[in-house]
Amino acid sequence: MPLPSKDVIGILSDNLRLRGSVLPIPKRSAIGWARDLNLPRGGETVIYTGLMVQLIPYIEGLVKMQERLGDSFLARFTPLGRWMNRFVNLSAFMARPSARTRTPYDRILADVAGLLQRAGVEFGYLYEDDLYTGALTWDLGADEVVADHARRVYHTLERHGVKQVITIDPHTTNMLRTVYPKMVENYDLRVSSYLEVLAERELPLQSTLSGELALHDSCVFARFENVTEQPRTLLNATGMTIREPEHSGRLTWCCGGPAESLYPKKALAQAQRRVEQLRAVAPEGVTMCPLCLVNLQKAAGETMPFRDISHYLTQASRS
Repeated sequence: MPLPSKDVIGILSDNLRLRGSVLPIPKRSAIGWARDLNLPRGGETVIYTGLMVQLIPYIEGLVKMQERLGDSFLARFTPLGRWMNRFVNLSAFMARPSARTRTPYDRILADVAGLLQRAGVEFGYLYEDDLYTGALTWDLGADEVVADHARRVYHTLERHGVKQVITIDPHTTNMLRTVYPKMVENYDLRVSSYLEVLAERELPLQSTLSGELALHDSCVFARFENVTEQPRTLLNATGMTIREPEHSGRLTWCCGGPAESLYPKKALAQAQRRVEQLRAVAPEGVTMCPLCLVNLQKAAGETMPFRDISHYLTQASRS
């Protein structure tokens, strides 16, 4: 039995309003991926994570806790939990992933930064001011809270003199490129996914890869941001054979997220159906969204490996 959706959305919205993120991440963990990369601080062009990749282990921890609570008598106390969370950050205690759990997601971010550098892109990083965009609360319908947060994020970027943002994931791209301009007056920011930047720059490759990949398109990229050809161009250049599953491109099939935060069992069933479609065309799957990656990995278990697209691009671009 899922927890009351009204209260779950309320907790996430309260966290965004009070703490700047649906699940506040310790700053040290949020920016740890860049610790040894010596990225310049700030600049007119910055790489912007929006904390989406870093949030995934925390979201998974929260979902596991929700599943346990939903099957117990404690579910009836969810409204009380929301009230208490306004004063004490209870969600931080419910979702505390280990460093080992966070490492693969930090690797995605470091790989993307490395790819941009090898493509000759000059960029900085905002470190502590790389703020969450509010993507999950937007998906769940908390528009007013997100609008207030959008203005805070944009004013932070303005204060740093940022003119161009290179994003990591589909949700952050969509928020900064499509959603924020509707919420923030005089919005003036160029936003590109790193996949668009690499495809335009023609990422230099050093190695030829082999094998077959089932490509899973991100719903957000495919339906709202017109990012479908760039991932295929980049992967084809590596030598990998791309197999198209049933429902691909603009008609891609959802991975189950972000419904996972409200209805984890239904989200898992959706992801399992998608895994079946992908497994029918290739032994290995590739994603370009951290939510898709974790949902499909969980649904596939040991039956099919999934990796982020940055993994293959990094392999091919290293000598």
